[in-house]
Amino acid sequence: MSPLLLAVIFVLVGLILLIWSADRFVFGASSVARTAGISPMIIGLTIVAMGSSAPEMLVSASAAWQGRLDTSVGNALGSNITNILLVIGAAALLKPILVSSLTLKREYPLLFACTLLGYYFISDDMLTRTEGVLLLVAFTGFICLLVYWGKHADADDPLIAEINSEMPEQISLLRAVVWVVIGLLLLLASSQLLVHGAVTIARYAGISDLVIGLTIIAIGTSLPELAASIIGIFKGEDDLALGNIIGSNIFNILAVLGLGAVIGPDSLDPMAGSRDSYVMIAATLAMLLMSLRIGKGQRINRIEGALLLCGFVGYQYLLFNTMSQ
Repeated sequence: MSPLLLAVIFVLVGLILLIWSADRFVFGASSVARTAGISPMIIGLTIVAMGSSAPEMLVSASAAWQGRLDTSVGNALGSNITNILLVIGAAALLKPILVSSLTLKREYPLLFACTLLGYYFISDDMLTRTEGVLLLVAFTGFICLLVYWGKHADADDPLIAEINSEMPEQISLLRAVVWVVIGLLLLLASSQLLVHGAVTIARYAGISDLVIGLTIIAIGTSLPELAASIIGIFKGEDDLALGNIIGSNIFNILAVLGLGAVIGPDSLDPMAGSRDSYVMIAATLAMLLMSLRIGKGQRINRIEGALLLCGFVGYQYLLFNTMSQ
């Protein structure tokens, strides 16, 4: 078997295991939290949301540990771009997304602020360990804010009912802990497998570490969000679906970038700050304007979903056209 074919198998197996183990980890952690008496609202806003970003976090840490910070940064930026342009775009094209939860509206300015912060740290083509620590401190503060919002949420917030309906079944504490351990171990192993395969493919294809993070890894680790969002939209859980994307993108900036910088601070491919960060900012701003525009109903409609998808296709074309030059 050729090394390239083996690398492709590693990527596919790594992605499958990564997605499955993240789901099992969230299942176990949510059950442990429920046993401890934590409300479903707080579990949904923190543990479940963090679990959807667990693949990106582990892949980022693994890549940075191997001295490939560009792959880690590409994963964070690419996942945010993919989440908005592909995931929200596809979901809105299938069914318009209604925005009504006060909790989510409070997260919008935070998302944009975090996006600008990520750009500021990347813009000098360097991520330092100090910047990584600052991002992780901000991440901790964001989690605390989510807990506060969860405790003080209005009883009529539609997000509460949506989260309650999606809570996993209650299981014994021992079984829940076992799933947490299994999920975490498989997350670690599958992230290593995915990064190894992706790096090998990049080497054979002449693709930069940054682009491999922006494309194969970012799209692969965003597949759970795509599936969850589309299912959630058709179940009428618009706020939960959109909230998962907003939370995941904030996590990607604060935790994924932060972990990479703390583990393996290094210089960056200049394109991350001069091209990809701008695309991420533009995509984020477009989603905010579509969701919160005044006087026209707070929803992302099918036309806007199609525009987001066109933006995703155009960005992928830009990336691969740049590689061929």
